[in-house]
Amino acid sequence: MDKNFRMIAKTLFGFEPLLADELRKLGAMNVVEGVRNVSFEGDTGFMYKANMALRTAIRILVPIASFKILNEQDLYKNIRSINWEEHMDVKSTFAINSTTHSDNFTHSHYVSLKCKDAIADYFRDKFGERPNVELDNPTLMINIHIQQDHCDVSLDSSGDALYKRGYKTATNIAPINEVFAAGLIMMTGYDGSQHFIDPMCGSGTLLIEAAMIANQIPANINRKEFGFMNWKNYDVSLYTLIRKSLLKKMINSPHKIIGYDKAPSAVIKAGNNIENAGLSDFIEVHKKDFFTTEKPVEGRTLVCFNPPYGERLKIDVPGFYKNIGDTLKQFYTDTDAWFITSDLENGLKNVGLRTSRKIKVFNGNLECRFVKYEMYSGTKKVSRTQHPL
Repeated sequence: MDKNFRMIAKTLFGFEPLLADELRKLGAMNVVEGVRNVSFEGDTGFMYKANMALRTAIRILVPIASFKILNEQDLYKNIRSINWEEHMDVKSTFAINSTTHSDNFTHSHYVSLKCKDAIADYFRDKFGERPNVELDNPTLMINIHIQQDHCDVSLDSSGDALYKRGYKTATNIAPINEVFAAGLIMMTGYDGSQHFIDPMCGSGTLLIEAAMIANQIPANINRKEFGFMNWKNYDVSLYTLIRKSLLKKMINSPHKIIGYDKAPSAVIKAGNNIENAGLSDFIEVHKKDFFTTEKPVEGRTLVCFNPPYGERLKIDVPGFYKNIGDTLKQFYTDTDAWFITSDLENGLKNVGLRTSRKIKVFNGNLECRFVKYEMYSGTKKVSRTQHPL
């Protein structure tokens, strides 16, 4: 039987508790939260499952060596001492990704070059030839992480980052990362037991991630490739078995998932991405301006969206956010409304509603707030024919 081994799932800052919860529910052992990562234990089959199923993981690393280093000679010597034949051969290709937080190692590219030389020399001395570096789809992606005088060497089992789900072929000016989108939805507590509306849906990422959550569809089921598929010990029959077992857990949620966007191009892009994800039966998208709409469904509903921040999309921020508050208050009763913004001064303060939650998150390098407004059914509803916006 395959033994359990330690793995590290990388994630976004602030998403560590979400990822740890996902891992526990998936069956991981010894789950420990770090900073932008969660470590855990599982076997090879669980590694396959984690890559396919985790919504908030960016990549899954498998550590193979750890040592202290003081200078580049130490780095070279320790990398060269690893038994690389366990993981690759001279016909393999490899790539190295390095991150450094060290006074002695300040250039990650130089670290990658030094490690490349050590691996090449290992094979050249043993076999008289060396494997080639290949940046696109290498046999082995190697991750080097240096923290002061400590170096961790890991194999990247994911290959391309896991936010590359495989369904998105078209984006808009300010697209939202798939892992980020899934994490935001999970922060709301959404599980598919209520309706979901994204009134500014753009290319449809929030809608697609919500549909996969609601119907228990594995996050990366549309991916054609993972890094581990090139490994020497890749077990295609085990992978197929794990994939089938995940697909058997899918359900058919009866609740609506609806998207609006006022831009015809966005509606087309969202429709294409939804079709690519195989979710056309679960999501409907309409060309509508949110500010002229009313809630289209009865009962508790989650409204979740990523409005323009005024960073890359130029808008009248105070007026825009006032319209958000007015529309929610008058026409979206019996909803929990969540949205993300980086504009705390001109944006949030003009919504005119009291937040019930406010969570700090980072969209890339941009510090944002993910805010919640509870719109109760007792809120006064105004006829749009009487009081047009």
